[in-house]
Amino acid sequence: MTLHIHTPLIESRPLSLAAGRNIWLKLDALQPCGSFKLRGVGHACEVHKARGAQHFVSSSGGNAGLAVAYAGRKLGVPVTVVVPETTTERARQLLCLEDAKVVVHGSSWQEANTLAQTLVGPNDAFIHPFDDPLLWAGHASLVDEVAEAGLKPDAVVLSVGGGGLLSGVVEGLRRNGWDDVPVLAVETTGAASLHAAMQAGHSVELERLASVATSLGAKRVADQALACTQQHPVRSHLVSDRAALEACERFLLDHRVLVEPACGAALALAYDPSRLGSFQNVLVVVCGGATATLEQIQAWLQQAD
Repeated sequence: MTLHIHTPLIESRPLSLAAGRNIWLKLDALQPCGSFKLRGVGHACEVHKARGAQHFVSSSGGNAGLAVAYAGRKLGVPVTVVVPETTTERARQLLCLEDAKVVVHGSSWQEANTLAQTLVGPNDAFIHPFDDPLLWAGHASLVDEVAEAGLKPDAVVLSVGGGGLLSGVVEGLRRNGWDDVPVLAVETTGAASLHAAMQAGHSVELERLASVATSLGAKRVADQALACTQQHPVRSHLVSDRAALEACERFLLDHRVLVEPACGAALALAYDPSRLGSFQNVLVVVCGGATATLEQIQAWLQQAD
């Protein structure tokens, strides 16, 4: 019994018509805590509890912390989450609903993470939001479920923040013998740390983040994510904040599911047929995100370029 659930895999009629090909959706927005993060985080928390951890500490812009808080509550382990000042009030409320202790510190995830590291005691486990082999192994279960359903896509579209999802999906593709299935890795232009690293050929730290997709807000991607681009066919794509936000609104209308801009980035690619090349059966990871409201998305749209 895992903490995450098997999420629906559906063929999207609206997206298929928009893209002129078959678009399949892996609806990880329907995980109990609202995002794919529970796959890897749940796995990591179970492993650390089995090793004797009595307290979980995490740093997060929202969704990873929510997954840790949910996992901790389910496992009976107290949780402290350090979030940056940019974290939405909605995200803080959701963390409190899961009985987590919330500490607000710093203007970026990096600063929150630095403080979180100092809070880890001898009987505690630090649960990283994206850079941990335990997370990648858990996230890989997403591809296992697609394989079990009998669908082998021509390509997988996903959003990239810190690179945990990318690392897990590539691990899942490889362990299912799908080394030939490319990944279209999507970022917003103001949070494109993977794109910068791929262009440079080595890890790069962005000077600043300038995107409403705060869940994509890692100035530097995990080294493993960059390694995946060198060992597996990965294509980098950039979309504007406006495109990501409009995709969120359109997806809500099409599928009655509200996702945050970080997820909207991947959906934006799927709504734009010119970005999908010649692939005819495309799997889009609807990674979710519980921290944005419709009002907030609409307000961001009014400000977007």
